[in-house]
Amino acid sequence: MKLCSVASGSSGNCIFAGTDSTSLLIDTGISGKRIEEGLNEIGHTTKETDGILVTHEHSDHISGLGVISRRYGIPIYATRGTWKAILNCKSIGEIPEGLFREIEPDQDFTIGDITISPVSISHDAAMPTAFVLRQGKKSMAVMTDLGKFDPYIIEKLQHLDVLLLEANHDVHMLQVGTYPYYLKQRILGDKGHLSNELSGQLLSEVLHDGFKGVILGHLSKENNYERLAYETVRLEIDLADNQYRAKDFPIHVAKRDTVSDIIEF
Repeated sequence: MKLCSVASGSSGNCIFAGTDSTSLLIDTGISGKRIEEGLNEIGHTTKETDGILVTHEHSDHISGLGVISRRYGIPIYATRGTWKAILNCKSIGEIPEGLFREIEPDQDFTIGDITISPVSISHDAAMPTAFVLRQGKKSMAVMTDLGKFDPYIIEKLQHLDVLLLEANHDVHMLQVGTYPYYLKQRILGDKGHLSNELSGQLLSEVLHDGFKGVILGHLSKENNYERLAYETVRLEIDLADNQYRAKDFPIHVAKRDTVSDIIEF
């Protein structure tokens, strides 16, 4: 299996996930041109994409959806609530209805040789989901845009090989920053985003002997930076009450504007 961040951050998100025979995009929150160029960098093309999985309708996750889907006729997989919200986003333009494939949380579906499990998440959007992807005994997940985690989320992320996990903000930077009060409260709330600390705590709950690595993603441009996210998550893992330490596996940080290294396993 392969996992690569084409772009990940508060200003735009697009993740490539696939196998030797199946290519998927999780979100298309950057321009069609950037998606094309990013996929070319890792030896793939947009026209070869077998499906687009949409987590939710916020612009940093769908801004390139209309262009890409219309140009290549790529099926779009989303919950009905997300699809209705997408259709109300006038900036996306018209999307042929025949491309829509309705999915539901906790109901697996298959694209090519990949089985996908949509996972309900707590975020201020219409029926948002994260995704766990499996091929045989291999598995990975893309888990961003969740304001909190609970036993349901922890259970869904057990026994993964690789995880792309949100580390959106540093709490102190957010609290003393320039964002208006209502926005700070939204981000910090149960339907907002995971802080660096919470990201490390969630990661600590799903580590196991076969874990191969994590990519920290969806970093805020204003309230976080790569080294801080990396070090904070490492500290949370080392302080956790389990047998694992941060040095036991690779920790990558997804780039905002450039393609990250592809992880193959």
